[in-house]
Amino acid sequence: MPATIVQTNPVPFNRVAIDPVTLDIIENALRNARIEMDATLVRTAMSPGIREQGDAFPLIADHTGKMIVGQFGSFIDGFLRNFDGTLEDGDLIFLSDPYSVDGAISHSNDWLVLLPVFKDGRLIGYTSMFGHQSDIGGKVVGSMPINAHAIFEEGVRIPPVKLWKQGAFNADLLKLVLHQTRKPDWCLADLNALIASCRVAARRVIEMAERFGDDVYFSATQELLARNHRAMKALIGMAIAEQPVSFEDYICDDGMGAGPYRIRCTMHREGEQVVLDFDGTDPQSAASINFYLNENMFKMFFGIYMIMVFDPQILFNDGFYDLIDVRIPAGSLLKPKFPAALSGRTHALGRIFDILGGLLGQKTPEFLNAAGFSSSPHLFYAGNDTRADRGGEWFQLFQIGFGGIPGRPMGDGPDGHSLWPGFTNVPNEFLERYFPLRIERYECAPDSGGAGLHRGGDGIHMTYRFLSAGVIAIHDDRWFVPPWGVNGGKPGGRARKILEKADGTMQIVGNKVEDLAVEADDQLHFITWGGGGWGDPLDRDPALVGREIREGLVTSGGALAYGVVADATGTVDAAATETLRAQIRTDRGPLALFDFGPDIAALRAACLDETGLPAPVQPQWPHLAAAE
Repeated sequence: MPATIVQTNPVPFNRVAIDPVTLDIIENALRNARIEMDATLVRTAMSPGIREQGDAFPLIADHTGKMIVGQFGSFIDGFLRNFDGTLEDGDLIFLSDPYSVDGAISHSNDWLVLLPVFKDGRLIGYTSMFGHQSDIGGKVVGSMPINAHAIFEEGVRIPPVKLWKQGAFNADLLKLVLHQTRKPDWCLADLNALIASCRVAARRVIEMAERFGDDVYFSATQELLARNHRAMKALIGMAIAEQPVSFEDYICDDGMGAGPYRIRCTMHREGEQVVLDFDGTDPQSAASINFYLNENMFKMFFGIYMIMVFDPQILFNDGFYDLIDVRIPAGSLLKPKFPAALSGRTHALGRIFDILGGLLGQKTPEFLNAAGFSSSPHLFYAGNDTRADRGGEWFQLFQIGFGGIPGRPMGDGPDGHSLWPGFTNVPNEFLERYFPLRIERYECAPDSGGAGLHRGGDGIHMTYRFLSAGVIAIHDDRWFVPPWGVNGGKPGGRARKILEKADGTMQIVGNKVEDLAVEADDQLHFITWGGGGWGDPLDRDPALVGREIREGLVTSGGALAYGVVADATGTVDAAATETLRAQIRTDRGPLALFDFGPDIAALRAACLDETGLPAPVQPQWPHLAAAE
């Protein structure tokens, strides 16, 4: 049964005319309220993932649950369909189970708070925020086991429950949940931060309604939704063809030796509506790399991509969702069946953005982006701190790494950036103060950005020196299938992880590993991947390439990919460069729209030599073979 909204005031809102100035004031007040949610969170959270990196996502919705401002799109309609209970003034919903909200949160580490906002007995809106908890129990530290076969192995699952019911706090419920985690102090502080952020935004919504009147505030939210609908309708008509186009990309492996896993999408327009069909995507994995993709979340991803590429001034919200039809096959990597494990879903989540770029750019290659840093690589480090002043206290680190953003029509991809624009790096000083480690290196990995007229951003080479024995885990991708270039641009460099033991021996480790023991003075070289290049590398200014050699972004050997001859100081030999570029133009064929690098068979054959790791084997789905 769907949720029942209990309102003591049955009078419906009345749609009234609203002038542009009032609409602009309310729109910007809502933007500011969303920013205030983030600021409140940062000031009150404790875990590095939320406090330092901002791994949390706010939302302010109208009275029906449609997002007006936010980042990930609204999950509220799915929640309302699945919540068998009432929503009343003074209630606050708490949940973490992806299967209970149709995948609107995509793994159990994301704790979500939903606050219905009532004014004078009527539901006027919702505020919500979810954030990644550093630990929720389960079989491994950090609660994201690579080798999980079911969600039950990944920590506590919280169905939609009322943490506050009509203003009364359920302390026993929270006590039960916190008892499951290895870091209850962090979880409690982070949860309180999520709640405080929602309450701040709720106050701002009520203040706006009091200032302008309930009907004016209601009408403003509906006009913002309608305005977005009109804008997206025009963009879809301009950029999406009726003729289907398809694109596919891969998750390199599942951390258990199998891969790559294909994600495929076909796009076409039917009248005013765009259809996005994931038929051809591989079946769900037996490991944890599945991504339960909520249709509304993907609609938001599509809308954000369209808006940022074609008209970045538009405020994106949920107003355009009826213009998009998303079809995801049940039992696939993107729609796994319960109780499939989900904790490693970040790679598929990020790859969705590369696929959107590949789809949207085929009709308008001048707007096409290369493949970029479409993931959030994780490092976990845990153990007992044996430094003299720490007394063997327990520690655990969860950190998100950065990499290279793709080359773009308007210029180079940024170096060492996050997939999510709002994420920030954990300061090295913070890491060294609170954890038994030292950062020996934090710099760009030269030549990891794909060559092009516009270079792909470089990845990061970060070296951790561990000061206490412990265990680490690594979650990363793009070590096998490289990020592709476009319009003549070259693929970006792949990810690598190297463990340098205290005695100087080197060990290449996988990009998805669990419970890897480290000793004091071991060093981990955590090297992320770069973005693909955009445009013909031979059109890049040689002087710019020379400057990048001096800045450590490109090596003199890497400059040859641009047809540039230069020494280690960045001094360019103009005559030799002209000769080399002429020879390359003569020898090469036509420039391809996409440069994926070698095919999968060739990548397998060269994998051990190129990466130091055995190639992943073709995934098998015995249950499907049996059904046939």
